[in-house]
Amino acid sequence: MKRGRKKTRKYNLKPACHAPDWWLVGLVLLLSVFGLIIVANASAVAAFRDFGNKLHYFRLQFQWLILGLTAFAAACFFPYQKWRKLVPLLLFLTFLSLVLVVLPKFGFRRFGARRWLNLGGFSFQPAELTKLSFITYLAAYLTKKEQVWPLLLVSGLILFLVMLQPDLGTTLIILAIGFVVYFVGGMPWWQMLVLGLGASLGSFLLIVFSPYRRERWLTFLDPQRDPLGASYHIRQVLIALGSGGLFGVGLGQSRQKYEYLPAVSTDSIFAVVAEELGFAGAAALVLVFAFLIWRGIRVAQLAPDHFAQLLAVGVTAWVALQTFINLAAMVALAPLTGTPLPFISYGGSSLLLILLGMGILVNISRQTLS
Repeated sequence: MKRGRKKTRKYNLKPACHAPDWWLVGLVLLLSVFGLIIVANASAVAAFRDFGNKLHYFRLQFQWLILGLTAFAAACFFPYQKWRKLVPLLLFLTFLSLVLVVLPKFGFRRFGARRWLNLGGFSFQPAELTKLSFITYLAAYLTKKEQVWPLLLVSGLILFLVMLQPDLGTTLIILAIGFVVYFVGGMPWWQMLVLGLGASLGSFLLIVFSPYRRERWLTFLDPQRDPLGASYHIRQVLIALGSGGLFGVGLGQSRQKYEYLPAVSTDSIFAVVAEELGFAGAAALVLVFAFLIWRGIRVAQLAPDHFAQLLAVGVTAWVALQTFINLAAMVALAPLTGTPLPFISYGGSSLLLILLGMGILVNISRQTLS
């Protein structure tokens, strides 16, 4: 693969360690704690209904948060260079889990999709591991390899296995992350064009030939159609957003969480934030995410080597794309895809893996060029 442009940047091969980006660390902790509070609030009604305990989902999320913060702290001090050596193991675990999750004996179905593995009493979502392993694989491969076909083969196999679940939202996120990292890695424009057209055509066909995806797309084009059916979800989201006004109805006072709003503690949790904290609170949360993404971009700009740069770009793109897709769906600027909001939505696998990814980013920030 010929590079689309020459790299004139010179990297320091042996950067000295220094203090991490404390802004990055603080933002991660702030979002994690805020997410735990919102999960406790948003899930209380469903938890009492299903388990007779309003704190059921809070306790589970708290356990995952402790595990995730442990992984975050470990990754902050684990040299990022060693992740390159772990790529074969990560890919093996990813492919193994993606295959097992579609087998009825190991994976279990929820909400019409088989996306979770049952591991000794707790569930794990392989698609979240896939994002991290795919980023590390791309960063390692684009640092030293020249041929594009092995990269396309591995990427295509990963996307195919994720779509078997089926999970178009995660597939598109992984694909978009790949485009961002590949572009920064030196992808020629004509390859970007060919792959972009291929991805667009594939997404169009997956939407057209899938009844529920087609319904979501038609609902996105006309949110007023079928108010008690296909458009019910987005209409309830918009009611929550509108009910919040400027400063919200007050923390814990959401009315939409009383079984009106689907996926209230996962995909739709931003609607609860907007209802309770209003436009001001929702805008503040968006600004925190924007600041976090900017710090990630800055770490990538000052990365000590090309592998670190691509790794930082991949992790930052992961958070940015997932945040954008979730928020765009919540304000009816994109179809609903079932994409969780990083750090905020309920879900142990997502929280654990994204905290691990942020730990890698913090480790890179300890060795950035000044």
